[in-house]
Amino acid sequence: MTEKPILKALAGQVSDIPPIWLMRQAGRYLPEYREVRKQAGSFVDLCLNPEMAAEVTLQPIRRFGMDGAILFSDILIVPYGLGQPLKFVEGRGPVLDPVKDRQALSRLDLAGLTKRVGNVYETVSRVREALPAETTLIGFSGSPWTVITYMVEGGSSKDYAATKQWAYSDPEGFQALIDIVVEGTITYLLGQAKAGAEVLKLFDSWAGVLSPRLFRMAVLEPTKRIVSAVKSAYPDLPVIGFPRAAGANYLDYIAETGVDAVAVDTAMPIRWAVENIQSKMPIQGNLDPIALLAGGAGLEQEVKSILDVAAAGPFIFNLGHGILPTTPIEHVEQLLRHVRGK
Repeated sequence: MTEKPILKALAGQVSDIPPIWLMRQAGRYLPEYREVRKQAGSFVDLCLNPEMAAEVTLQPIRRFGMDGAILFSDILIVPYGLGQPLKFVEGRGPVLDPVKDRQALSRLDLAGLTKRVGNVYETVSRVREALPAETTLIGFSGSPWTVITYMVEGGSSKDYAATKQWAYSDPEGFQALIDIVVEGTITYLLGQAKAGAEVLKLFDSWAGVLSPRLFRMAVLEPTKRIVSAVKSAYPDLPVIGFPRAAGANYLDYIAETGVDAVAVDTAMPIRWAVENIQSKMPIQGNLDPIALLAGGAGLEQEVKSILDVAAAGPFIFNLGHGILPTTPIEHVEQLLRHVRGK
């Protein structure tokens, strides 16, 4: 049996001290990350530079001793790999050349994906070799729906109107886009697994904005196809799903997609997650990133409220969304002490 705490939790084991890692744990709140970022050129360059990406993946492991190291990359590497131009603009975020209709699908190139993103696999290999024996390496991708919103909108969106309108008005064309992104995601994840990722995570950050019918079309079915492909190649590789803000749709997600565990967002009552999900599979979550930003007694109260309810079952402590760039390092240290009882 593995001695890696995260793999033990994902296998259904309960530990006196739950394993912990944090979404976006490698990033702007760390001074050592900011130093590397200065040298990298563009953000995409950083993601595709194996030496630098491995370094920033390892930084929070060295500083905090997290139980999991998540690959430093971005959910938009798949559209980049498909040939969609991508850049990150300060103060605006990601900017892509929009894919707005089925005619634009001809611009996407599945065959060239591995050539464009293959450096990521080298990053995975480097990190796996450098990690402590007890630390689990987590690979990831964005889930198709969330990735597609950026591809269609050309960047971030508040209402995903263009993406939803396409799905409603031309479901066949939209399904063709889903199919391309699913195949690209499978290729990308299998490359990470082959390079040494021990867990894979699917981030569906905008899963909570869909009607039940579109949730099935754009979240459930694509996720099921991706997980099935991963399991066909790597039957024992755990997959964590994160259909953020999906509410009661989590029940269909865990019943139908084949994931081994789910991350739950901050808005989901942890007791509901324990009662409705944890009896079926491990859960991960769900501290409010703002509580971590605030620190102090408020942080400790939130951590205790989660541990008191969730730690009796298979559980990985994490945030309900990514760590915020202005989070003080000492608050992360406080969190780790509290979770680990030190």
